[in-house]
Amino acid sequence: QVQLTESGGGSVQSGGSLRLSCVASGAPVSKNCMAWFRQAPGKEREGVAAIDNDGRTSYADSMKRRFTISQGSAKNIAYLQINGAEPEDTAVYYCAASQYGPFGAWHSPDMYTDWGQGTQVAVSS
Repeated sequence: QVQLTESGGGSVQSGGSLRLSCVASGAPVSKNCMAWFRQAPGKEREGVAAIDNDGRTSYADSMKRRFTISQGSAKNIAYLQINGAEPEDTAVYYCAASQYGPFGAWHSPDMYTDWGQGTQVAVSS
């Protein structure tokens, strides 16, 4: 089982930036894809972006302009850069890892076997 630990959340004013990190650990770390989801109060969890072991990335259409997903050289760390934060970005952000799912289905929470505890992002206007 892969353990995922998120960090980097916090409070930021509208227009500001944040960088979230997710570290995958466990022996062995077996995954083919890592993704970021978010869940705002009263809303369903939604996919933000995903990256596979080859560095291929995919984003939700509404996230392409201000979000960037990347990974560390060891590929056990995934980052989410948020630029130009907006109050609508306020949510708990979760990291997820999939071992077997097809990358084209990255936006489906059912594809992921491991989830982090989440990190809160609050954007004030």
